[in-house]
Amino acid sequence: MAAARSHRWLRWPENTAGRGSGRKLAYGADYNPEQWPREVWDEDVRLMREAGVNIVSLGVFSWARIQPGPDEWDFAWLDEVMDLLHANGIAVDLATATASPPPWLTTLHPEILPVTAAGETVWPGARQHWRPTSPVFRTHALRLAETVARRYADHPALTAWHISNELGCHNVYDYSGDAAAAFRIWLRERYGTVERLNTAWGTAFWSQHYTGFDQVLPPRLAASHPNPTQQLDFKRFSSDALKEYLRAERAVLESATPDVPITTNFMVMGETRGMNYADWAAEVDFVSNDHYVRPGAQALDELSFSANLTGNIAGGRPWFLMEHSTSAVNWQPVNRAKAPGELARDSLLHVAHGADAVCFFQWRQSAAGAEKYHSAMVPHAGPESAVFRAVADLGRRLEELAPLAGSHRKPAPVAILFDWESWWASEQDSHPSSLLRYRQEALDWYSAMLARGVRADVVPLGTPLEHYRMVVAPILHMVGEDRAKELVRYTESGGHLVATYFSAVVDENDHAWLGGYPGPLRDLLGLRIEEFVPLLPDEEVRLDDGSAGTLWSDDITVTDPQVEVLASYADGPRAGQAAITRRSAGAGSAAYVSTRLGAQGLTGVAARLLAKAGVAGELPPRLRGSVELAVRADAASEYWFVVNRTAEPVDLADLGGEPIDPADAPEGGAGVLPPRGAAVLRRPTA
Repeated sequence: MAAARSHRWLRWPENTAGRGSGRKLAYGADYNPEQWPREVWDEDVRLMREAGVNIVSLGVFSWARIQPGPDEWDFAWLDEVMDLLHANGIAVDLATATASPPPWLTTLHPEILPVTAAGETVWPGARQHWRPTSPVFRTHALRLAETVARRYADHPALTAWHISNELGCHNVYDYSGDAAAAFRIWLRERYGTVERLNTAWGTAFWSQHYTGFDQVLPPRLAASHPNPTQQLDFKRFSSDALKEYLRAERAVLESATPDVPITTNFMVMGETRGMNYADWAAEVDFVSNDHYVRPGAQALDELSFSANLTGNIAGGRPWFLMEHSTSAVNWQPVNRAKAPGELARDSLLHVAHGADAVCFFQWRQSAAGAEKYHSAMVPHAGPESAVFRAVADLGRRLEELAPLAGSHRKPAPVAILFDWESWWASEQDSHPSSLLRYRQEALDWYSAMLARGVRADVVPLGTPLEHYRMVVAPILHMVGEDRAKELVRYTESGGHLVATYFSAVVDENDHAWLGGYPGPLRDLLGLRIEEFVPLLPDEEVRLDDGSAGTLWSDDITVTDPQVEVLASYADGPRAGQAAITRRSAGAGSAAYVSTRLGAQGLTGVAARLLAKAGVAGELPPRLRGSVELAVRADAASEYWFVVNRTAEPVDLADLGGEPIDPADAPEGGAGVLPPRGAAVLRRPTA
């Protein structure tokens, strides 16, 4: 896993609102004053102070306003806003404004517009209509970034630089001529010779042999399935191309302001998969993330999963929640408002997993444009509203929680491995099943751990595993020889590994391991699979432990008599065959789960595997499943975040610890966590 570059956090101005220049949690939003008349700005800063806001992201989508034409600049309005914010004790995370090119630029240079795999141009009218590899776009964007950086380098409100916005959200995959040229350069650097590329891509299949790099194209629309390794390498290249663009903007900012920390907002959430954020983390001074809750039974679990993964991408150091929503969003099929308590609960759950900044999109709800129905800190209803009252209450709570700023996430006893490249490769076309969902399987395991009351870290592949008692590797599809040896060493040294279906099937070039699956982990697991047996959407298989599997099953032959069969298939053509196994290996063990059991089905499996690994929950048994526990710590204290996962009150009377926020103090000797509530308890460091 890549580590952050220099671990620099926000550079707080001396007059910043909050608890002086000492410990504080950042609180605020994207601020877009250019959408509003000048007289609104004074009300904005007054309300910001009332809500406890101490930071805003400014200028994110301001390119057309800052640079109205090729050689025209208008900074008067931005100067005034910067001064106004500083005068009111509000720090500025200043964006380079490069996220969305203005109409004059796309009119003069339509060659910067992205192209789809089918050859269609992505036209202006929304945002992020630019090619990551376009030399023309880069020239104009870096000129803007440098001009902004030099103008505000010494402004006292400047606390950090915000590069672009949600890099790759809409333009990660571009199939243009610029992309093709850059892809060939990337491939030459990766493989050195076209012969090595031919070997890696398996071009003997379908007469795809290349005799020069100039013949290679991105995987554009083809008559059938494009070469799988070509597709995988294009995904790798596309993430790298955006990372290289990030570096280019960073270099401009560092030249003008070497002491100002730099970040960009990741999107560790849902099915956003195109950017390998574990690889990007080394390019920023502190990790930032945007997260929006998706509806569904696992909505809160997914929020926790994403915040947890973000905290581990950040290496356990504090990170910045750059965007989330106060209430409804505008881009789902049905956009429902948050229930009472959810605004604070969702925010504090991010803090629980290491965020030292909580910000929303956006400060004032837009009156026009595509996001006018997206909630904000100041809604259409104005400050006399339930949303703004909740916003102000959260600001007060975050001030009370200032003592935990700078503390680190306490490692959990269990790790769930997360690998972007296995995600990419396992869901490509021409596979045994198109229904497989990598992230969902990882989330199901996380939900099972939450249900058992066991803390689990979601960690990028490459994270040291020695201190984890158990490691779950869901659909670790791509396993090279070196990775397999690491997993064997972990297990034989006393760790307990859990692998799942469709794991260790291919190497780093997406070539199938021969001799039976799961390739280099066969001996460790003590089993061999000759055939995958994927299931149709309406099929399921019963197991003799009472659970039921969907999506997938395997034709397993147990090859080691020491393997313990924890569950067998109870019906169908594989009735009596092993479905879940466990084999002792050295001082540890290696288990295999061959079907998708879902979050509920995995709860029972997790209980058995946790017991065999000697892992127990830290919460009292009566709270497990209804309360999530996340722990931060510093030299003197542990901070226990307890989050109510239910719509019913939860009694915390016997949990112990001293509430940091007086509002969380027990009344009459009984501490009750309200529905959707969250509390923070300080305990002596164990």
